[in-house]
Amino acid sequence: MSLTLVSSAFPDGGKIPRKFSRLGENLFPPLTWTGAPDGVQSYALIVEDPDAPSGTFRHCGIFNIPAEVNELPESADTAPGGGPRFSENDFGNARYDGPQPPKGHGVHHYHFRLAALDVPNLSVPSSAGIAAMWREARKHILAQADLTGTFEVP
Repeated sequence: MSLTLVSSAFPDGGKIPRKFSRLGENLFPPLTWTGAPDGVQSYALIVEDPDAPSGTFRHCGIFNIPAEVNELPESADTAPGGGPRFSENDFGNARYDGPQPPKGHGVHHYHFRLAALDVPNLSVPSSAGIAAMWREARKHILAQADLTGTFEVP
């Protein structure tokens, strides 16, 4: 079985509801995963938009998610008590910030990427940003799962 990431809020390739965007309630959408590989010690998650006018825009980075966790609930703060940490996103916030593409820019694709890691934690400061955290995480990936949602401001 391979690592699989799903959301009860939208199907893979489907529209992300407005409440999960910065134009709505800016809530983190609920995510669950199955198929953890042998040896997983933690997880890291990023949310990024490659369709942004200035290049890939990173909306969220969460790392040091304990191996026994297999979901992140719908939430304003997301991180269950204790281990997980947020990386600073491209808005400059250490939290989830949902979709907010430019008006009339067309459909944007938001990639939720979950990595199962072979280390219990990453030693990266939150202020280093999502790109730096993900570079460190990629050195330890045992398996990865992707979920894509779309959002548009007509």
